[in-house]
Amino acid sequence: MPMKAERRLRGHGEAKRVLVVDDEADIRELLDLTLARMGLAADCVGSLGEARRMLADRRYQLCLTDMRLPDGEGLDLVRHIAETVADLPVAVITAHGSAENAVSALKAGAFDYIAKPVSLDQLRGIVKSALDLPSPDSPGGIGDESDLFGDSPAIEQVRLLIDRVARSQAPVHVTGESGSGKELAARLIHKLGARRDRPFVPVNCGAIPENLMESEFFGYRKGAFTGAADDRDGFFQVADGGTLFLDEVAELPLTMQVKLLRAIQEKRVRKVGATGEEAVDVRVICATHQDLKALVDQGRFRQDLFYRLNVIELRMPALRECREDIPALARHILQRLARAAGASPPPLAPAALEALRGYPFPGNVRELENVLERALALMTGSQIEAVDLNLAPAPISGGASPVASGSLQDHLDQVERNAIHDALVQSNGNRTAAARLLGVTFRSLRYRMARLEIKE
Repeated sequence: MPMKAERRLRGHGEAKRVLVVDDEADIRELLDLTLARMGLAADCVGSLGEARRMLADRRYQLCLTDMRLPDGEGLDLVRHIAETVADLPVAVITAHGSAENAVSALKAGAFDYIAKPVSLDQLRGIVKSALDLPSPDSPGGIGDESDLFGDSPAIEQVRLLIDRVARSQAPVHVTGESGSGKELAARLIHKLGARRDRPFVPVNCGAIPENLMESEFFGYRKGAFTGAADDRDGFFQVADGGTLFLDEVAELPLTMQVKLLRAIQEKRVRKVGATGEEAVDVRVICATHQDLKALVDQGRFRQDLFYRLNVIELRMPALRECREDIPALARHILQRLARAAGASPPPLAPAALEALRGYPFPGNVRELENVLERALALMTGSQIEAVDLNLAPAPISGGASPVASGSLQDHLDQVERNAIHDALVQSNGNRTAAARLLGVTFRSLRYRMARLEIKE
């Protein structure tokens, strides 16, 4: 170990330690000085073998490693730490513009990455985020989070993955059916990570007009266009230091996908009307109920953006995959709804519980909440009966085909018309909520209603 690093360790006593691994002496010295000014003790080594020996002898709070080492790859060190010191965050230093290496490192379990030439501001931000990570055994973890309710194997698996990805800065792609809790998962990842004290900014990509997307995402300068009376920050600037949640990311037009990819890769954005770029530090979590890989194959979603967003995939299970959780979940939701109304939660009759267990819930937890809220408002007795739930009858399996006459298109239109009507009934006429139940965007629902001449 270099003499000055040894002196610093003795001088700081309990100072947090960082292991720096780079075969370039000038980079090691730059990182060493920067960390010293942050009050941190640094051990600087130049090879993979030395790094492994240091990890075996000492405990560190962070590891910074170059991707290219004389006796191996930085990825080898990332994997070694993931297997032996799982709670140690690792940030990798990659060559400029090497997006593939950065993604590979994140997939292997790296906390974050920084590109050469090293930006000291970005380095300090990464170090601070890593050191701010909550301890794995600290209170307030996901086990204490009542919103992710249930004990089924599917929910337990989601909890474990959320706990793991919260300790990284890697982009997360949350998939699942409409109403399955994708935004809840994103909020939990944010809450349990190093960015928990910074903003969580949710964005519905399907609700922004295409001509306003660039200014909404990146902000604009005064006078950039008609109506721009003052400077304004975009979503990226508002989320700086925190998490940007892009819901229904599949709705982004291709032109915006290009700009989003660059912002994620370069960690810099340019306001509309500005001449220069500004650095932004955001963690991107995206969600969609659509199959992004299929959209890539169809040319409707950029493959390079998919590659950057899909570093870690988190699938939220449908409610029908967690049927054993439905009774307890229903009671939990009723307690919350009754508490908000200042009343006591009514019990669910055995027949009502049986009806809930047998219903397929195409709208998932969101539909269950709507069903119970409606039942709570319309019930006439002292408990919620099956009839109060007003559940749609299950489709009849087997038997003759429902197509008795007319063309196939007529039959499909009628099926679509019935599905839209049922969703509107369940959402009490709220078209936005109905679109969520159906798993389509509001614009798509409006188009379908116009085509099918649905007036309500």
